[in-house]
Amino acid sequence: MQTIERVFRVDRKDIHYIRSTIESFDGMAVVTTLDPYEASIKIRISPGCEYLVLELLDSLVKEEGLYIKDSTRNL
Repeated sequence: MQTIERVFRVDRKDIHYIRSTIESFDGMAVVTTLDPYEASIKIRISPGCEYLVLELLDSLVKEEGLYIKDSTRNL
């Protein structure tokens, strides 16, 4: 199985926080900054973990007030 890649737009100030939070779940996903000025990131998600990553992102939006925009899904 291959990793799933999703691209998100976020607030620049939150890139490090999002990366640290997601990557703290060992082996679940890896975050790469595509463009620090446009604040776009790519998340490579391990097979079988997509639901968990999306739930985590939903939680960051609802509970932490972060702006996270996915081109294929509204968070």
